[in-house]
Amino acid sequence: MDGTVRAWVDGWVVSRGAAPPAAEPWGWTIDVGMYGHVTRHVLGARGDAVDETTVRKVAGAVTGHGVWLKVFRDPAVVSGWLGGDWWIDPETGWLMTLPLTEEDVPRVPDGYRLRTWSRGGVTRLMVAAPDGSLAARGQIAPTGGTAVVDQIETAAAHRRRGLGSLVMRTLQQIAVRHGAHTGVLAGTPAGRGLYEALGWTVAAPLTSARYGPPPSAQA
Repeated sequence: MDGTVRAWVDGWVVSRGAAPPAAEPWGWTIDVGMYGHVTRHVLGARGDAVDETTVRKVAGAVTGHGVWLKVFRDPAVVSGWLGGDWWIDPETGWLMTLPLTEEDVPRVPDGYRLRTWSRGGVTRLMVAAPDGSLAARGQIAPTGGTAVVDQIETAAAHRRRGLGSLVMRTLQQIAVRHGAHTGVLAGTPAGRGLYEALGWTVAAPLTSARYGPPPSAQA
């Protein structure tokens, strides 16, 4: 199994409070236990190492709505391997990594307030706006030598003020102090620019597919 994918799986389940990953010959099965996200199957290879026969076999065994499939290969390729019952996220995700080092954290902008707290192996961070509303957030789950950054978000009204960098640098510093030396995340196209500006590099594209109707078709 690919080590970067395994590191992401290990950190993601901690970050989201999901069940421990069950090892499969092709990767991992993770029970999440939510409507619309009951279980996810994560293929353990990435890039050209992802095998069409394996993807078809795993996908073909799924019969319940709300089961997700995560494949670290371009959606343009993976979509041709899945049947019509699969909804494929139109946005390509990106598995990204970063060597973690102690770095200076940007100053909190005037009027904003930053707060961090830890529970169950996850450190969460929020930035409150001057009016008390949520301006930015994120969380990180260190698991030994690696740490998974997750759920990074900046509210539209507060973008381009350095809050994304503030959140990421702060979380990275926390991970280093927990002994992690490599950061891993699965980012969106919108977030990729920020992450690359901070030194993150792309390890593989990510296809996210769910068995059943698209989100807009659900009651």
